Amino acid sequence: MAQSPSPTTPQGGGHSPATLGFVAALSSFMIWGLFAPVYFKQLGDIGAVEIVAHRVVWTVVLVGAWLLPTRGLSGILRGVGSWRRLGVFLVTTALIATNWTVFIWAIGNGRLVESSLGYYINPIINVLLGMAFLNERLSRRQGIAVLIAAAGVLSLVLSYGSVPWVAFALALSFGFYALVRKKAAIDPMIGLMVETALLVPPALGYLLWLSANGTGNFGMHGIGTDLLMVMAGPVTAVPLVLFMIGAARLTLSTLGVLQYVGPTGQLLLGVLVYGEAFTASHAMAFACIWAALALYSADALFARRDRIRAATAAE
Repeated sequence: MAQSPSPTTPQGGGHSPATLGFVAALSSFMIWGLFAPVYFKQLGDIGAVEIVAHRVVWTVVLVGAWLLPTRGLSGILRGVGSWRRLGVFLVTTALIATNWTVFIWAIGNGRLVESSLGYYINPIINVLLGMAFLNERLSRRQGIAVLIAAAGVLSLVLSYGSVPWVAFALALSFGFYALVRKKAAIDPMIGLMVETALLVPPALGYLLWLSANGTGNFGMHGIGTDLLMVMAGPVTAVPLVLFMIGAARLTLSTLGVLQYVGPTGQLLLGVLVYGEAFTASHAMAFACIWAALALYSADALFARRDRIRAATAAE
């Protein structure tokens, strides 16, 4: 994601761009962290793959209704660009489909705490992927932060006696998704449109197969359940739009701090609302993750401050 411009002073009164960006970004993370888990929990009796199939279909309908009048079909096709770029979209499509399916499965199977762990780990995964594929280098504080986070995850693995695969699946799928999108410089909304459009044939095929076998849930449990499945489109698209509004108006350091609202909401829901276990091993792992994220965020803030001082001194 390109670095957002610095907040500017509003022209002609009204809310400043920074205020609008903060509200939009905070709203997006609250939807992802608090609303979306509760929403998908209401569809707990429906399989994760069927929910994702509906999510794909209704997201295409919603995003298409927005993009076609504003960008036109030619604009969307230009976003694809070439056969090679289409191959990139196939990779990002597979990654986001995996992320959505695992997330919804985790909600329906009482694994929201582990899901939150995955999204806490995700920034650290991004750092490691940046080192491996973008030739990025860690500062001393960043290196310490990664080691602290790794120690926390290792302690949880040892206490479980098994790998927390939900957490790693979510962190790795979204981490590689962000990496591929960054390297390919994919427009966020056109990217979402193309990725979901590529998923429409298998999604529709699966839904039609379920219907033919009499095992589909759409139209079988009343208008309320049907509306919940249809609303999976807005639940997918709206927070993304809000996030893009925030990203365009906030500094990356502010956005980086706000991103922890999402997994924190998931963690609180899992423990306080849905009664999932939060053991001493969880506490140790999360304490390490939070300490690592605090250290990493502080390093980013210090680095930004130093850049501003250097730029001011050069003027």
